[in-house]
Amino acid sequence: MVRAIKWVDEVVEGAPYVTTLETLETYGCDFCVHGDDITMTSDGTDTYHLVKAAGRYVECQRTQGVSTTDLVGRMLLLTKTHLQRGPNEYTVERQRSNSMSQDAAARSPWTGVSQFLPTSRKITQFSEGKEPKPGDKIVYVAGAFDLFHVGHLDFLEKARKEGDYLIVGLHTDPVVNTYKGSNYPIMNLHERVLSVLACRYVSEVVIGAPYSVTADLMDHFSVNLVCHGVTKVEQDIDGRDPYQEPKKRGLFKIIDSENPMTTDMIVQRIIKNKLDFEERNRKKEAKELAVYEAFQKFEKEDDLLYFRRRTGLRDLERDLVRGRRLGGEGRLLGEREREGRRLGGNLEKEELIQVRLFIN
Repeated sequence: MVRAIKWVDEVVEGAPYVTTLETLETYGCDFCVHGDDITMTSDGTDTYHLVKAAGRYVECQRTQGVSTTDLVGRMLLLTKTHLQRGPNEYTVERQRSNSMSQDAAARSPWTGVSQFLPTSRKITQFSEGKEPKPGDKIVYVAGAFDLFHVGHLDFLEKARKEGDYLIVGLHTDPVVNTYKGSNYPIMNLHERVLSVLACRYVSEVVIGAPYSVTADLMDHFSVNLVCHGVTKVEQDIDGRDPYQEPKKRGLFKIIDSENPMTTDMIVQRIIKNKLDFEERNRKKEAKELAVYEAFQKFEKEDDLLYFRRRTGLRDLERDLVRGRRLGGEGRLLGEREREGRRLGGNLEKEELIQVRLFIN
């Protein structure tokens, strides 16, 4: 899956959880890049503390509203609030999703999730931006592509091999819900658009494509071949075969990805492990919230003048470990030690978190 992301050049399998300088040197990397959420070992150590100390760490802002936690919640609770309908087909509500939180009042800024707000700039960043060249064979496929998975990937890879330029038509949320039922799609239209655009085999995406492949669509995009997988094709609401037009033109082909993975299989996995996922999210958010509260407390203290300061809570170079040193002499701060113990009372023993601030 990761190898198929259009911006990935190489994948290191079995990489160490704590990123080391040796790893960067081995693979010729200048910097290690990570989002502005926290990642820690079981004892509270920042997994990027080594590359940060060496000045070889770059941080980027996470895309707001995109969260595995939220997707799991949609699957478990069968919510439909994420679907975009009617006048809101291309807009979204600005509300938080508490689907996986045990306490709506206590929210981590990292695991706590908000609604994804699509913009034209976001979509442009993901788009390949290339037009088909004269003589290119243009292939068209359509579907929901919900919870983009390896089954989708294998299908798109084979479809791309059928031509030179692959266009993917994504059905709207109401259309997908009509033929899938329940609370499908799990991901709304704009979330699915970015997932598909990130795939290196995809050249272009039709946002809100018609369920039936029409003559107008084929002519407009100069489609030379329409492909579909081996999964069952539901009839359109008028009872017609949605692939009637390309079949009539002799431009239709069934492609077997030879991968049995489906979106339904992923959802069933999550439901089967419901309690484990809920407990995982509860612990993760409680841990992050404790660290967040500690950051807020320390931000107000004059002792911070002794330490390297940068703007905003994204300054995670204040390592999340058990050290409590002030200045260069290693003087223990009794107040910080007590604060660390207070926080530790809210966490698992092996996950005690106290804040070590880097010194200048």
